[in-house]
Parts: sequence; C-alpha cells; structure tokens
Amino acid sequence: MEASLTARDRVGIQDFVLLDPYTSETAFLENLKKRFHENLIYTYIGTLLVSVNPYKDFDIYSKKQMDIYMGVNFFELPPHIYALADNVFRTMLSEFNNHFILISGESGAGKTEASKKILQFYAVSCPSTKLLNNVRDRLLLSNPVLEAFGNAKTLKNDNSSRFGKYMDIQFDHQGGAVGGHVLSYLLEKSRVVHQNHGERNFHIFYQLVEGGEEDLLRWLGLERNCQHYRYLVQGDCAKVSSINDKSDWRTVRKALSVIEFSENDIEQLFGIIASVLHLGNIKFEANERGYASLNNNNQEMNWVSKLLGIPTQVLQQGLTHRKIEAKAEEVFSPFSVDHAVYARDALAKAIYGRTFNWLVNKINESLVNKDSSRKTVIGLLDIYGFEVFNVNSFEQFCINYCNEKLQQLFIQLTLKSEQEEYEMEGIEWESVPFFNNKIICDLVEEKHRGIISLLDEECLRPGEATDLTFLEKMEEKIAGHPHFVTHKLADQKTRKTLDRGDFRLLHYAGEVTYCVVGFLDKNNDLLYRNGKEVMRQSKNAIIKLCFPSTEPDSKRRPETVVTQFKSSLVGLTEILMSKEPWYVRCIKPNEAKQPGRFDDVLVRHQVKYLGLMEHLRVRRAGFAYRRKYEIFLQRYKALCPDTWPNWKGTAAEGVHCLVKHMGYTPDEYKMGRTKIFIRHPKTLFATEDAFQVCKHRLATRIQAKYKGYRVKGDYLRQREAATKIETCWRGMLARKERDKRSWAVKVIQKFIKGFMTRNQAVSVDNIEYLAYVRQNYLTRLKDNLPKTVLEKDSWLTSPPIMQEAAQLLKKLYIRLMVRKYVRGITPQRKAQLLLKAQTSSMFKGKKESYPSSVGRPFMDTRIGAEDISIKVLQMIRHEQIKYSVPVVKYDRNGFRPRFRQLILTKEAAYLVEETKIKQRMDYISLKGVSVSNLSDNFLILHVTCDDMKQKGDLVLQSDYLFEALTKLSLIANKQNSIKVVQGSVRFDIQPGREGFVDFKSGQESMVYRAKNGHLMVESTKTKSR
Repeated sequence: MEASLTARDRVGIQDFVLLDPYTSETAFLENLKKRFHENLIYTYIGTLLVSVNPYKDFDIYSKKQMDIYMGVNFFELPPHIYALADNVFRTMLSEFNNHFILISGESGAGKTEASKKILQFYAVSCPSTKLLNNVRDRLLLSNPVLEAFGNAKTLKNDNSSRFGKYMDIQFDHQGGAVGGHVLSYLLEKSRVVHQNHGERNFHIFYQLVEGGEEDLLRWLGLERNCQHYRYLVQGDCAKVSSINDKSDWRTVRKALSVIEFSENDIEQLFGIIASVLHLGNIKFEANERGYASLNNNNQEMNWVSKLLGIPTQVLQQGLTHRKIEAKAEEVFSPFSVDHAVYARDALAKAIYGRTFNWLVNKINESLVNKDSSRKTVIGLLDIYGFEVFNVNSFEQFCINYCNEKLQQLFIQLTLKSEQEEYEMEGIEWESVPFFNNKIICDLVEEKHRGIISLLDEECLRPGEATDLTFLEKMEEKIAGHPHFVTHKLADQKTRKTLDRGDFRLLHYAGEVTYCVVGFLDKNNDLLYRNGKEVMRQSKNAIIKLCFPSTEPDSKRRPETVVTQFKSSLVGLTEILMSKEPWYVRCIKPNEAKQPGRFDDVLVRHQVKYLGLMEHLRVRRAGFAYRRKYEIFLQRYKALCPDTWPNWKGTAAEGVHCLVKHMGYTPDEYKMGRTKIFIRHPKTLFATEDAFQVCKHRLATRIQAKYKGYRVKGDYLRQREAATKIETCWRGMLARKERDKRSWAVKVIQKFIKGFMTRNQAVSVDNIEYLAYVRQNYLTRLKDNLPKTVLEKDSWLTSPPIMQEAAQLLKKLYIRLMVRKYVRGITPQRKAQLLLKAQTSSMFKGKKESYPSSVGRPFMDTRIGAEDISIKVLQMIRHEQIKYSVPVVKYDRNGFRPRFRQLILTKEAAYLVEETKIKQRMDYISLKGVSVSNLSDNFLILHVTCDDMKQKGDLVLQSDYLFEALTKLSLIANKQNSIKVVQGSVRFDIQPGREGFVDFKSGQESMVYRAKNGHLMVESTKTKSR
C-alpha cells in the first residue's frame, strides 16, 4: 500500500484511513471519484473494502490475478476483493476460528457479483481433490440456481436479489472446502403475482418459457410466449436485452444435475413452476348470486390439477369457497370474485414461497459435510441494501429495518475490534463519538410500543382493521418520537411533503417515507385453511413436503411476516456475533448503469446510509496507520544509516532508532507491543516521500556497482570460454581426420582380401566382400524382375554364392505373380475358366479340334428365350432351362440333315423343331455320348431304347460342340459318359436295328451317305498348337 502513496495526487489514496481531512464527506467523495475515473474500483477503509460498480468488464479477475493475491500481505498489493478473500482465508487457517464477510449495498451496486468473485477465488485457491472439487462445483453452481428462483429484474437492477442470503462455507484443517449451508431471508413472494411497470417476475419463469425443451413445454402445457401468462406481463417487459433466458436455462439445468437433483425432482419442480403460471391464468366470473365461479374454459384448471396431482373438483372448491368451522360443524362459504382472486394469488405465493424453501433445503442436503470433526467456517452475507423509492411499501420497511440492525451490529463489531487491537498492543483507548441507531431499532422492534408490535396487534385484532387504522394507532402510540412523523403529526411545512396515508422514519441513512397501503395484507400473507388442505391432497412429492399433513393446523393465526422476519434477524445476529467480521460495501455510481459516470448526489447518499463515514471516524479515532515492526523496518530502513543495510538488533529497537533519526515527535506515534502506530497521515506521507528520494539515490549507486561487476564478470567468462572452445575445436578436428583415414585404410584392405578369396569358404577375410556381392546382386535384381509369368526365364544371372538363394527367390517370385494373377480374376472369368478346365479334362489330347476351341469363350446359352417357341416354353415351363444350342440333326434312316434346337433343362434334354418337341431324353436314360477324335463337330447321344415305339440314338452336328458337351456333362452329371472314339461309331436306330457313323480325315470337310449305307463324316486335319 505504501508504494502507491507516490501516485496519490493522480489516483487518490487507496486506504481512506490515510485521508487527511477524514471528517470531510466531500474529500471522501473526491478520493472515491478520482479512483473511479482511473478504473480503480476498490478502496480500503482499514480492512473494510469499498467497491464501486464500474458497469463494464475489467481484466482483473483472471486466474493470474488470483495467483498474484494468494498468500500475500493484505496491504502489500492494491485493494482487491481477492485480497480481502485471501486475508479472511489465511486468518481463519492460522487462528482456527470462524469468520463472515458482510456484503451490502443497494440494488445494482454489485453485491451478487462480489459474492460470486469470492466463491470463485476460494474454488481456485483451496486444495483440490476429487471430493473437494465435487463440493466446490456444488457451491459455485448453487448460485445460478438460487439466482434463477430468487432474483428478478427491477427498475434499478436487471439481476436484483429479492431475498437475503447467508452462505456458510465449511473448511477442514488444511483449508479444503468440505461443505456449506445456505440461509434465506424474506423472499419477496408478492412479486409472483404482481410486478411494477418496468419489472419482471422471478427469472425462472421466463427461462422455462423461453429456454425449455419442446417436449418439456408440451408436458407442462406451456406455450413459448410469455405474453400468454398474466403473472409474467404486468411489468410490460418480459424480454430484456441484457438477459439471455435461453442461455441461463441451460446453466440452471446443468447446475441442478451437478447439485444432485434427480430427474424426478427436476420434473416435479418445473411442474410446480408451470402450475403457478396456469394458476395465474384462471379467471373468475360472478354468478347470478354474485359469488365467484369459474368460466366455461377450465383448461388452465385442468393443467393445474394434472401438474399438482389434485382432483379438479377439490381444486375448484378450494379456489371458490372458504371453509368455516362453527363448533362441530364445517361450512363452506362461497367467495366473491375479489376474494377468489385474493385466494388464488395467496395460493400461488404460498406454493412458490414454500417451493423456494424446499429448494434451499435441497441445496443444503447436497452441501452437507458428513465428517463430524471440527470445521472452520467463512460466511457470506449477501443481503438487500437500504432502499428508498418514490413509493416505499412493506418490503422496503422490512429491508430498511434489517439494515438498521446490521448497521448497529457493524458499529458494535468495528468498535470492538479497534478496542481489542489497542488493548492488545498496550495503547490507551480513546472513546469515539458516533451516531448510535439503537433509538431507531427500538422504535421499530420495541415490545408493545414498537411499529412491529403495533402492526401485529392491528393484524390480529377482531373487527375491521385497515391500513389507516394501523396508521392511527401509530400516531396514538408513537407521537412525539423524534424519528417518526405522519401527515397528522407534522408541522405545516413538512405536511406538504406527506400524503394522509404516509408515515416517515428518520433512519441512520436519512429520511424514508412509507405508504401504509398494503401493510396489513402483506404482513398477514394469509392462506385460507382449506387452501392448505387442498395442497395436502397433491400427488406431487415436493408439494407434499411443502404442505405436510403433520403441519399444525390450529385455529390460531400463524405468525405474521414481520414477526418471522424479526425472529430470523435475531438468529442471524447471533450467528454473526459468533464470528469475526469482514465487510464489503458496494456502491452504485449512477442510476443509468453507464460506465465512467459518477453521480455525486447518488454516491453521497449511499456513503451516508452505508455508514462509511462512521466507520472511518472509528478507524481514525486514534491512529491512522499501524504496521508490524518487521514490515515497517524492512521498507524504511534505508532512511537511517544505522539501520541500513542490515539491522542487528530486534525489529522494535530498529524502528525506534529509525523514527528518532526521522525526527518524529512523541505525539505523532506510539510504540505498541508488535506494531508502530502513526497518528497523522501527513507523517506517513513525509516518510514515504523521503523513502522515494532515497530509493532513487540508492538505486543509482547499486546499478552502477552492479553493472561494473556484471561487465567485468562477463568479460572474464567470455575470455575463458573462448580459449576452451578453441582448444577443444582444434583437438576435435585432428581426431576426426585421423579416424577418417584409419577407417578408409581398413575398408580398402578388407575389399581387396575379399575379392581375392571370393571363391573360397566364408571366412573373416571375405565375409564383408561377400555381403557386398549379395547386396549388389539383390539391388540389381530388384530393378530387373520379370514383369509377367511368361517372362519367368528372363532371370538375372546370379554370382556363384547366390545361386541357391536366386533359385528360391525365383520360385517365390513366380508364385507371387501367379497368386496376383489368380486374385485378379473376376467371378465371371473364374466360372469361364472352370468350364474350360472341365472341357480340358475331357478332350485335351484326345480330339484334334480341341486346341482351336480353347480361345473361344463359352456362353450361358446360344439361343435366347425370345427365339424359343412360346408353345414349347409353356410345355416345359415346370422345368428350368439351363442351356440351349442350335444343332443339325441327321435322320436315322436316310441321314437327311434337319435344323433343330437342343434345349437342356434341369431334368432332361429336348430336341425341338420350331413349335414341336421332337424328342425328350431324360438324363437317366442317357447312356452316353460319343464323339470322334478328329476335327469334326459331330456327337451321338446314346439313349436307352427298350420299346419299339421309342426313338433311338441321336446323331447331331453342332458348331459349339465343346461348349454343348461341357454344359451337358455338368447339368446331367455325365462327365464319365462322354467317349472319344476312333474310326466309326455304332448307334441304335430302334430296338434290333443299328447304324454306323464313320469318321476319316480328308482334304475338305464333307458329310455324305457311303455306299455301305453308313454316314461318312470327312474332316480336314488341323495343325496342333
């Protein structure tokens, strides 16, 4: 902190305690404004942190900034919220006691953001394990959930907390965050059913409608349009440019999962939120008797019934009738329309308020620390600041009462801590004059005479109690109090500023005028008894917990809202009194939320009601500056020759010697047990200015000495290094040259010996040469390998030592080429080759014309289905045609040639003449097939012929002889029945008669009947390939 004093004229003083005219509010504001315009938003008052909302982003919250402030003395670095958080954390660990940080300020001043920054700092700075990270994530993600359900847009702030929140963070002895607990105060339930112009309902409603998944909205009966819901449009600003409801919805859904909300919990929770929206859309009409009844459209009622699991009739009666118990009888009295609307809104507020309490309890269950060992705690109190609006109602009264109590506690704890420090250091304590706001607290909370007691009396008394009768009672009981005035009690001048239904309180922060309209109604916050009974019939698990059947249902009226709030404040005060206090005071620089704009009037008002001047007066009552002896001596020892550069004695003696040399007078300082106390800031400023002058002089001398030392040292090191490098380099070059020559000699010798003994057995002399020969041969072979299987004889001649290996390589390579060829064959090509292989097995080397047929591919058939008579196809339709081929059939008796079709089916062979089947041959009756060994294309089909009526063997001629016979052999499975014969073939004309076909070679191909009656087939002789 002391280092920044030199720039105090430009950026102001970073600790108000050092402000010389500390009683001047103008000087206070001027310092705050100066720092604000230099983008310095944090300033100390001792250990209290003042934070001014800049309304823009600064790069001062990064992980790097957190690391800078971790473990550093509080005043060593510029003011920052991380410095306060770190100091609290380290103090808690060292003293093993509990602390709390009170964050206060008006709506929009940045309280919620300050709370987030502290939580984020602890998330990064605390020890990390899987379990601790789990707790850390839940602590961090509880914030967006509570903000969604408890924050709303107001005229002053787009993310205003509409409830008070106190969060305990529990730490183990090593500083790990192991648990937490949240307390909530005074949720503004009236916002559920009514919003002022320019304001919104709680964020969660808009997040659900805008960001909810289509299936979820369909299940909840909601439409993606906020304008359709009465509870969301009263403020006429459902959409706000600075709020992204869809993105916030995703954040809330993720947070609920991390905090261990089950899918069933989430489903039922959003069912309740949707039911509140549907409830707000229920409308009432007056029937002929003037009582409330539901209009014909009961769709909204049905949705509420479905989502809450309450029978429609029960829900309808609960909204239109009131249950009255008279002695032993129960009577249901119908509501008027106004009463029905009140009952509906009261039910909506009760459902939401109790659901919010359930949500807080659920979060606490997930944060609970199961380890029973003692833990230390840091509490974060983020609570509404002092509020002054154009029209101030019951909520502002409660909030400002809370601030009065906290201000009272604040002054008490500040005075206490100051007094304890003085006593601990052995310095006489001087009493401090300050405004004691006990008189205001008593005015509000005193029994029987305070405003709270009078309000409760008026709410509970029988008869027609109204807001105005409450005002009259206050005028009767509190008249003459210096901090209370009404229109009736005021003087003529003041009366002009008050309406007849107003009363004014003079708070510690200034005057606030309250309008009594709605005080009784909001304080009662009544939910009719049968409304609770209706809710107890719900099948929604959360509603069952919120409206338990075990809840006492006495005929006595429940505690009023203000009494409950007063009790919770007493509990909060007890919690805070048991812990060490730290403070963050948040200030809003302007109402328009504009960066760089500083509204003096607005800030002056906040400085007043935040009690900053009172706090400063307490801190400056005695001494403005105090530091431990060690720190003070370490910084300023250069100002005294006796303490520079090193002091041999104790730190206290060194400081005493130093201040004597500086000429401090006895009234300017006091020596405590561990600290020096300096009364006036000007004394410290003079010391710091002297130190800055001395520092520059010392720095110049130290620089000169150090530079000379560095230059001389560098020169000596460079000279020594250069000598060493030269020596090493020369030696390395010489060794390199020697090794190179030696290697060359050995290589040449080995090569010559190897060449000379190359044909001898492998030995030490020729092993490397032979290896070279092998390598050289393999390298040449790689570039001269045969390209196809047909070039297998063009293999590179090998040296003697490689002959055996060359043969093996040749075989392997040929097998590789063959394998590549085989793998490259298509399925169609493979089928063709299989047929050719079958033909080869039957005719290769047996029939002269076979070699010429090898190159001709086989076809699936030689006659298309369109070329076969339809009549024939119908006759053989039950059989599958496998193959068909045109043939010439020779008559058995005259050997007259006739053109026919040979059709092979799955079961038989058919000889067809145009539209007639001339002969059918079952494959079973096919005894064999005969062909000659010459180059003709004749085949004789031998069939079994037992009957005279049966036709005999067939003599056929086909241009596709080999194809037809191969197909026939495969279809009929007659591979072994095909015979290749020489000379002549005998065939049966009919039983008992036979004929012959003679085969011979000639000059030309001829077919004729010989003189001996045989069929003569003469064919030319083909050249063998």
